[in-house]
Amino acid sequence: MSIHKEFNPQLDKHIFWPSIITILVLVLPMCFWPEASKGILDSILAWITQEVGWLFLVVGVTCFVFMFWLAFGRYAHVRLGGADDHPEFSKPAWLCMLFCAGIGISIVNWAFVEPIYFTLTPPLGAEKGSSLATEYAIMYPMFHWGIIPWSIYIFPAVPLAYSHFVRKQPFLRFSIASESILGRQAYGPLGKAIDVIVIFAIMGGIGTSLGLGVPLVAGLIANLFDLAVTPMLYAAVLVIWTIMFGVSVWRGLQRGMQIISNINVAIALIMLFVVTVAGPTVFLMRLWTNSMGLLATNFWRISFWTDPIAHGGFPENWTIFYWGWWFALLPMMGLFVARISKGRTVRELVLYGVIFGSFGCWVYFAIWGGYALHLQLNNLLPVSQMLQESGIPATVLAILHTLPFSKLIVGLFAVLCFFFLATTLDAAAYALAATCTKDLPPHMDPVRWNRMLWAVALVLLGTGLLAVGGLQAVQISSVIVAIPMIPVMFLLAASLVKCFHQDFEHLCPKYMVIPEKVEKCQEPA
Repeated sequence: MSIHKEFNPQLDKHIFWPSIITILVLVLPMCFWPEASKGILDSILAWITQEVGWLFLVVGVTCFVFMFWLAFGRYAHVRLGGADDHPEFSKPAWLCMLFCAGIGISIVNWAFVEPIYFTLTPPLGAEKGSSLATEYAIMYPMFHWGIIPWSIYIFPAVPLAYSHFVRKQPFLRFSIASESILGRQAYGPLGKAIDVIVIFAIMGGIGTSLGLGVPLVAGLIANLFDLAVTPMLYAAVLVIWTIMFGVSVWRGLQRGMQIISNINVAIALIMLFVVTVAGPTVFLMRLWTNSMGLLATNFWRISFWTDPIAHGGFPENWTIFYWGWWFALLPMMGLFVARISKGRTVRELVLYGVIFGSFGCWVYFAIWGGYALHLQLNNLLPVSQMLQESGIPATVLAILHTLPFSKLIVGLFAVLCFFFLATTLDAAAYALAATCTKDLPPHMDPVRWNRMLWAVALVLLGTGLLAVGGLQAVQISSVIVAIPMIPVMFLLAASLVKCFHQDFEHLCPKYMVIPEKVEKCQEPA
C-alpha cells in the first residue's frame, strides 16, 4: 500500500481550537485595552527578569553543553532517517533556509544599532565612552547572536527529526517526540497541553519579530516615497508581508521557502559587500578580530553574568531578554529545521546549524555594527544621539544614507527586510500547521488552508502587539512565553537520550557507537 493511502493528513481539533482560543483571549484585550494590557505585561516582565532571569542563563549554557555532547558523543553518526534516506535539500539551500528562518528581520534591525546601545550602557562595569566599552560593543552582540542562541535553536530539532524520520512517527510534534518519557500520555491531555504551549511560544516569539520589523520597514518606505509614518502605513506593510509570505506558504517548502531564502541570502551578501567596500575595511576586520578574542576570553563569564552586586540592569535588559526570545522561537526553529533535515546526521545538523548560524550573525555585526561605530567614533554621524532621540528606524535610515548611492541602498535594504521576515513567518506558519496536523508522513506537508490560516493569525498577533505600542511590549511577549518552554526542553532532551539507548545500545560497546553500524540500523527494533 502506498504511503498516500496509509496516511491522511488532517487537522487535530484538540490542539487547533484550544490554541486559537488562547491566542484570541490574549490578543483581543491588547487591541481593545492597550494601556491596561501594557501595565499588566510590564509587571510580569519585571518579576521574570528579576526572579527567574538566572535560570535563563543556566538553561542557555545547558543547551550549549548538550549540543557539544550530541556533536562529539557516541551518537553523533546517527542518521536522521533510514539508511537509504538522502537529504531532501542541497547543503547550500538547507543552510540558507535554516539561517533565514532563524534570524529573520531581527538582525537587520539590530546589527547597525545594538553596538551603539552598548557604548551608552556598557556591560561588565566598563566606563561609558571608554575604549573598553567600545570594544565590548561588538563583542557582546556576537555573544547574544552566537553559539548559545544557535544551540538553543538546534536543541529541539534533533529529537523532533529523530522521532519523525527514524521512529517514523506520523506527527511532527513536541509531545510525540517526548513519547519515550511520557508514554501514552503523549497522546492524551498532557501531550495536547505541551503542543498548545508550543504554539503559544511560537506566536509570542514571532510577534516580537513583527513588532520590531514593521516600524523599521515603514520608516524605509516612508523615506523612499516621501510618506508620513502612520498606522495606515503600518497596515500596508503588514498587508504586503501577508501577501508575500502567504504565496510562499501556499507554494510549500520546495517552491516557496527555498526560493525566497536563496534570494534573501543573495541580497544580504550584496549589502554586506557594499558596506565592507564603502566603509573602513581594515578597521572592520581589525575590530572583528579583536572582538572574537574578547568573546573567547570572556565567554564563560558573560554566559553566567547576572550582575548581582551592582544591579546595573544590563543582563536583565539584554542577555535575559535575548535568551527569552530564543526560547520563544525555539519551537518554530526546532519544528522547521527538523522538517528540512531529513537524511542529515546528528553531527552534521548540530555543527552546521550552530557554527554556520553563529558565523552568519557575526558577519552582520562585525561589518554593519562596526561601520556604525566607525561613523560614531569619527564624528561622521551622531549615531548615539540619533538613537536616543529618534529611535531605531530613523537611526538605521541615517546610517544607510551615509553610503554611496544611498537611495538605491535604502530600497535594496527595504527589499531585504521584506524577504528576511517573510522567511521567518513562512517557517513559523509551517511549524504551527504541522503541530496541528495528525497523520503527517515525513514526505508530506500540512494542508494549504491550515498553513494559510496560521499565516493570517501571525499577522493578527503582530497587529495586537503594535496596538499595545513600542519595543518594550514586544520584548515582554517573548520573555513571558519562554517560561513554559524550559521544562518542555528538558523533557525533549531526556526523551532523545532514552531513544538512543533503546535503539542503539545493543549494537556497540558501552562508550562507542560505530558509524558503519549506525548507518545499517536506522530502523529501531
